[in-house]
Amino acid sequence: MNSVSSQSLNCLQIHSNLRSVPLKHVHIQFAHCYKNQGGWEKVLARFPRGGGTLLDLEFLTDDRGRRVAAFGYHAGFAGAALALETWAWQLTHPVSEPFPGVSSYPNEDALIVDVKKAIALGKEKSGREPRVLVIGALGRCGSGAVDLCLRAGVPTENVMKWDLAETAKGGPFPEIVESDIFINCIYLMSKIPNFVDFKSLDTPNRKLSVVCDVSADTTNPNNPIPIYTVATTFNEPTVPVEVKGEPRLSVISIDHLPSLLPREASEAFSKDLLPSLLQLKDWRNVPVWARAEQLYQEKVATLPKSEL
Repeated sequence: MNSVSSQSLNCLQIHSNLRSVPLKHVHIQFAHCYKNQGGWEKVLARFPRGGGTLLDLEFLTDDRGRRVAAFGYHAGFAGAALALETWAWQLTHPVSEPFPGVSSYPNEDALIVDVKKAIALGKEKSGREPRVLVIGALGRCGSGAVDLCLRAGVPTENVMKWDLAETAKGGPFPEIVESDIFINCIYLMSKIPNFVDFKSLDTPNRKLSVVCDVSADTTNPNNPIPIYTVATTFNEPTVPVEVKGEPRLSVISIDHLPSLLPREASEAFSKDLLPSLLQLKDWRNVPVWARAEQLYQEKVATLPKSEL
């Protein structure tokens, strides 16, 4: 037993050490360290400490500032699917039975079949269709969420599509609390007023039972949905939120939602990224990659000196 424990501790130590090793060469990846996520400075500092460069896939943009490739559409699509299934599950199962684990689907159609079945069960139990509010509805992520809802049979009038115009007045928004499902699809870059918080949830008008935070800024101090602190997974898709009265409230905060539709998400991303990849040989003279390098240098300049 002592031998096994020692081996486990050694493995953990090795893993910990590897995560702090300085990095050289040019790295093209999703690093998740540009938006003040938890531990961002330790992740980012590895590159300048080793003389390397990070070209973050999340921040490859065209001349208009639009991302050249993103998994957003399928993240929103998958998130909306799980949100609708969770809504129905809560109506048809006791509190002691949380929404079960999920696994990947071969394609969108197979997923929609299951979502339609769930909605039918929820409608049978509640006598009504779910009401869904999507914030960020005009972006890739939001359009995926809206498309899923409509393809799964949610009436158009029950899908509220909000974007910058609707949120300009600043939250928290009672419309969120008065909906059954809230799907957050924004691209968070700075502090904004909360969309929903514990105070806004404390009302007898609350119908909200499911929040799907597709943006999944769980560790971001600017997260406008400060009612949860846990990143959920496919094995445990939801986390309960302590609220007064009924209905119960669950949050979905899975940060790898496109994996629910791996083939279609990968094909879409690859198709969009390929033109830029074909220009890598001369990357410093290609605007997409040059902008990524400039942003990397700007972010490195914000690192605490203690990390360098």
